[in-house]
Amino acid sequence: MIRLVARQTKYLKNLFQGISKRARIIFLIALASLLLSGCVKYDVGVNFNNSNYGEFVQHIHLGERLTTFSGDSVYEWLDSIERRARQLDGKIRRLSREEVVVTIPFNNAEELQTKFNKFFNPNLNEKGKYNDVNTDLPKIESNILLFQNNFLLLVRNKLIYDLDLSSLALISNNGNVLANAASILDLEFSLKTPWGAKNIIEPTEENAVLPETNGKQLTWHLNPGTLNHVEVVFWLPSPLGIGALIIILLVVLGIYIRYNILPDPTIKLAQPIITE
Repeated sequence: MIRLVARQTKYLKNLFQGISKRARIIFLIALASLLLSGCVKYDVGVNFNNSNYGEFVQHIHLGERLTTFSGDSVYEWLDSIERRARQLDGKIRRLSREEVVVTIPFNNAEELQTKFNKFFNPNLNEKGKYNDVNTDLPKIESNILLFQNNFLLLVRNKLIYDLDLSSLALISNNGNVLANAASILDLEFSLKTPWGAKNIIEPTEENAVLPETNGKQLTWHLNPGTLNHVEVVFWLPSPLGIGALIIILLVVLGIYIRYNILPDPTIKLAQPIITE
């Protein structure tokens, strides 16, 4: 009887310890969600002026609570972003210690793809595999593609952007889950073009992210913990085609003036008669 009571007591003690441990984890998750809510705001925008020039801009702002919680590691991350931007001929504006704006220009579709993917995948080698560095950091795969078709005066563009944030499903510290990443990270991707763009993804398509429209700009709110897929079509003016058309019009105008307004140089003007 005494042995049975001892076993029951031990069982209840283990049960309460298990419940207490789970309660502490739940408490940590709730506490981290409250303290770190909206701690990282990361906006990425791709802006096109025409088919031969544009820029992509990153605006990163770290909340004070995150910097207090994470220490100097977040500042080292911002410094690494600045170094990568300089390697790609980018411009950096450090608005404060916690806020930075990076602008990287591109001149064509190929340069956009190369710079964008290199910036957001700094640990990828030439074979498309991750180098054996920072293996303790979550791997985020980012890939942008831009297909262009030239129609003389206009260029049709199809942009596809895939961002795999599966590794950011949970934020952890020393292996202990602290909070859902969606409550900490505020991630946005935007596209701005002279004439706007059209989203071509159906809402029912897997991993589809639907944009918000604001004038000529589309904005997607990206979801941590999943694969985000963006696909749009937009038109841009072609400077080369417009320049060629202007040259042709000038040539035609010159020929018209030459043969319809100016006198014919083959006809000799009559010499004035001088009388004495």
